[in-house]
This record gives sequence, C-alpha cells and structure tokens, in this order.
Amino acid sequence: MSEPKGAIERLVHELNKLPGIGPKTAERLSHYLLAADRSEVIALADALRDVKDKVHPCRVCFNLTEADVCDICSDSRRDPAILCVVEQPKDVMSLERALAFRGMYHVLGGRLAPLENIGPEKLTLDALVHRVHQGRVREVIMATNPTLEGDGTALYISNLLGESGVKITRLARGVPTGSVLEFANNQMLADALEGRRVF
Repeated sequence: MSEPKGAIERLVHELNKLPGIGPKTAERLSHYLLAADRSEVIALADALRDVKDKVHPCRVCFNLTEADVCDICSDSRRDPAILCVVEQPKDVMSLERALAFRGMYHVLGGRLAPLENIGPEKLTLDALVHRVHQGRVREVIMATNPTLEGDGTALYISNLLGESGVKITRLARGVPTGSVLEFANNQMLADALEGRRVF
C-alpha cells in the first residue's frame, strides 16, 4: 500500500489505525474534522499531545496519572490492606465505575503470553511482590481477564505470593444479574456453579 500523499489522505490513514475504526468511519471522521471549527480541532490535537506528554504510570500502582502518585493511591479513605491486581489501566476504570471496591490496585501492564514473548520480566511483578512483602496487604484479589492468559497470569502470581501469608482470591464468575439460565453458555454456568456461595 502506497503512502498517503495529501493531508486528508494522511488523516484518513492515521484514523484508520485506531481500534474499531474502519476505512469508512475514518473517512467520515476526517470530513467531520474538516467541517469543524478550527478551535475544536486544535483542542483535540492539544488533548492528544497532552495525553502523550503528561500521562505516565503511577509510581506505586502503575495506573495512569499526571501526578507522581495517582488519585486512588493518595486517597486516605481507601483500604491499603486489599489489593486488586488487574492487567491494564482500563480495567481499573471499569472496576471503579462499579463503585463497589474501596481498596487499592496494582496494574500489571499486560498478562503472561509466551506465544507473544510476554514473560514475567515484562510485567510489574517485582513491584507487586515488594508491595505485598511490605506487610500492609491482607488480601490480593486476582482481577485478570477470564482468558487462558489471564487465568495463567493469576495462577503464576498466586504461586509467586504463596508463601507470603496473604489471602489470595479471584473475581467471581457466572450468570450475570438479570439474565436467564437458558441463554447462559456452558462456561458461564460452570463458573456460576463453582463459585456458588451461601444464600
């Protein structure tokens, strides 16, 4: 594929690289930006530049922040004894939207994926072990994605922390509230049965 020549072609080409943006959507977005006020487009360009220039991992939990320590880590109302381990910063955002967790987080920066050459050294595992061995953590919640790699990562971490004495738990899985058993898949039902609790 030849390199785009003009400014519009280049914009369509760059937008098309974004996840979920196909060629037609990239074209529509390009024409929207062309028709928009210059100030709107400059504001978007500034926001994109700021994200790359100002946002970095928190030095404690590796969530994204503009400060040295993120808002969650610096919130004294949160429980430092409960640590929720997630793969990516977007997972923190998802869990925070549920408004149900008041502990701290640890962002791994990915998951173990040997076929993609992602080993333990590419994740923030050393920092996680250090946090747990400092002695303030009572429970580590594995909130990695329910995939083969996510489950493998959770198992690896639980083995890594096995002798630390902390309680290691996994997010429950199963039938979502408001759904019907008839439409649940086999794995969902199996997880629901395995993760059942006292009524």
